[in-house]
Amino acid sequence: MTSMLLPHSISFSSSSSSSPPSLPTSIYRSHLSILSFSSSLGRTSSALTASRLICRLRPRASLSVSCALRALIFDCDGVILESEHLHRQAYNDAFAHFNVRCPSDKVGPLNWSLEFYDELQNLIGGGKPKMRWYFKEHGWPASSVFEKPPENDDDRAKLIDTLQDWKTERYKDIIKSGTVKPRPGVLRLMDEAKAAGKLLAVCSAATKSSVILCLENLIGMERFQGLDCFLAGDDVKEKKPDPSIYVTASKNLGVSAMECIVVEDSVIGLQAATGAGMSCIISYTSSTANQDFKEAVATYPDLSNIRCSHYMSIQEHSLPYSYALSSILQIGRFGALALEGCHCKLVRTFSWKSTIRELEMCSVISSDFVLVLWILIFMRG
Repeated sequence: MTSMLLPHSISFSSSSSSSPPSLPTSIYRSHLSILSFSSSLGRTSSALTASRLICRLRPRASLSVSCALRALIFDCDGVILESEHLHRQAYNDAFAHFNVRCPSDKVGPLNWSLEFYDELQNLIGGGKPKMRWYFKEHGWPASSVFEKPPENDDDRAKLIDTLQDWKTERYKDIIKSGTVKPRPGVLRLMDEAKAAGKLLAVCSAATKSSVILCLENLIGMERFQGLDCFLAGDDVKEKKPDPSIYVTASKNLGVSAMECIVVEDSVIGLQAATGAGMSCIISYTSSTANQDFKEAVATYPDLSNIRCSHYMSIQEHSLPYSYALSSILQIGRFGALALEGCHCKLVRTFSWKSTIRELEMCSVISSDFVLVLWILIFMRG
């Protein structure tokens, strides 16, 4: 009997459904497609072997994955506090302070409307990338920082940094005013998770100083100091929707991505969480309510009625083995490596190192089913 790598708590069941599982088309491939792709790279033996194994699977077997929750991870802005209107106010105050005028601004300094800011936030995300994108699209502005619009990269970077630093300090003043409160259910859910022995983390794309201020003022020093992991935008090279911040959190917490649930408020955060291979709960705000959250395990207007006990076990839906997925990952100069397996939402990651972490969390077992479970990896771009 062949020994195989299979995740913890995998159960086999029979399914009468003959229709394909509901999967994103970008990751759905028949096992036949790997043959032509692998053949073109001169690596057919691995693909042929896996194809024969797939054909020997019971035709209607299905895979159900269950994993115990070990870590609960919160975004900050939009989840712990509804902050988008506060950030918009701080940006507009910064534009007014430095008299920022784009070519399209006919009257007065730049001012982002509520509707436009919602669209911009949901499209771009983080602060500096948001301003850089806007100025690239609408023209670089004149300001009290530079009398004429900056024309080289260094001056443009200086303008962005100056605006962002002032905006951050203004945002801190708003938070310290005492008028901002945490969203419903957040503090109770954090306390429940801690009481249940779960790891607790906060991962935000905002600057570290502003996130620290928010957490100290909104969740209190005791909860803040009790966090098992805290990451901000300064701690990773890429902002959400890149999954780096959640991949890093999983590593720092010492748990598998499968054992984490992320609480996010936007599709950008959802993409970051699922891109790291984590399940995600959405607690949407007024500005994100109409976004497409189909990849989330649950969607709520707030956390008022959510209990930690609801998610002690993360149960994924079953997928028929007969719809085994296949892909080829070309690794550096060493040619192509055939990766076969079932996409059962175990690992959805763009990071090879992250996938190796997932493999390290697996146990070697024997099974009546002959299945080669390599992890299906998708490289962004």
